[in-house]
Amino acid sequence: MKIVLTGGGTGGHFYPIVGVAQEINKLIEEQKLVDVELFYVSDEPYDDRVLFENRIGFRKVAAGKRRTYFSIKNFLDIFKTAFGTIKAVFAIFSLYPDVVFSKGGYASFPTLLAARLFRIPVIIHESDSVPGRVSLWAAKFAKQILIAFPEAARYFPKEKTKIVGIPLRREFLLPISAGAYEFLKLDPALPTIFVIGGSTGAALINDAIIDILPTLLERFQVVHQTGRANYKDVSGRADVVLHTNIHRDRYKVYDFLDETTLRTIAGVATCAISRAGSTSIFELAHWGIPAILIPITDSQGDHQRNNAFAAARAGMATVLEERNVTPNILIAEITRLIDNREERDKMKAAGHAFATPTAGRIIAEDILALALKHES
Repeated sequence: MKIVLTGGGTGGHFYPIVGVAQEINKLIEEQKLVDVELFYVSDEPYDDRVLFENRIGFRKVAAGKRRTYFSIKNFLDIFKTAFGTIKAVFAIFSLYPDVVFSKGGYASFPTLLAARLFRIPVIIHESDSVPGRVSLWAAKFAKQILIAFPEAARYFPKEKTKIVGIPLRREFLLPISAGAYEFLKLDPALPTIFVIGGSTGAALINDAIIDILPTLLERFQVVHQTGRANYKDVSGRADVVLHTNIHRDRYKVYDFLDETTLRTIAGVATCAISRAGSTSIFELAHWGIPAILIPITDSQGDHQRNNAFAAARAGMATVLEERNVTPNILIAEITRLIDNREERDKMKAAGHAFATPTAGRIIAEDILALALKHES
């Protein structure tokens, strides 16, 4: 039996795929299935180590983006997608999987098209409250459509759509509290603000935090993940701003968070400031961390704003629009949240209610069921 997993472009696509693969491998062991192979087909492996550790083979297939703004790259990427589709046809023909699971995104298009040509069963998972173009197209021939937000259901046929949430990697389900303050070199007597820039960073959030950093550090400590591309700039500016600040040790800056560090931060964070990517929202919900979400204004289909307000309606987060991200407003919102223990407790409980810790297992069961049916 062969199972192809596709999607990619960002960690928000890649890591949920890994979460599904982990649950598939667990089911394979439980059901004593033999000769089951998993393959990840995308434009980049994203994290070779994680693929190897989870016994996932990789097949490279080029894919071009379709941007919502004018760019010469849109024209050039037509040829990249065409080339990638040809390569995907050969890759899927050589593998001839029993099922293809897609997390959506531009990187999944060539593989999904190849699967359709060979009539291979497809299951798609849409992470956002407003589906992307690839998911909407693939829904026409997919055997099953799995969604994270109930708000996305109206875009898909009711009879084959199921709400499952976001699959998280097994290790991420368990935050680390014991020894966390010592590991992170933080003060257990101070509230901890976790600033999340995402795998590629968030310049607006980074800039806003640097602007108010001296004020924040008077009462709080900050763990700031900048994104690799922004780390040098942000850390350099922070050094200048905090050069003579007696509280400079209260600021911890990272370019990227490895698994252990992220789980440790999850064990101590008082609140979080984050973009409104779906994976980040569901991770914060699972960890019970009250969040201030700052959605990207011009995200595709305005999905980040819709994600953010869906989380706010659930009670686990507040939303701060980009146009309102000024030093005074951001400081006031952070202070209000940290000083209101009762509200944070309610948001924590709402997050746990919103979280979907069994999503990976449910998706894995559906994938294996369809693969076994096709194999027979």
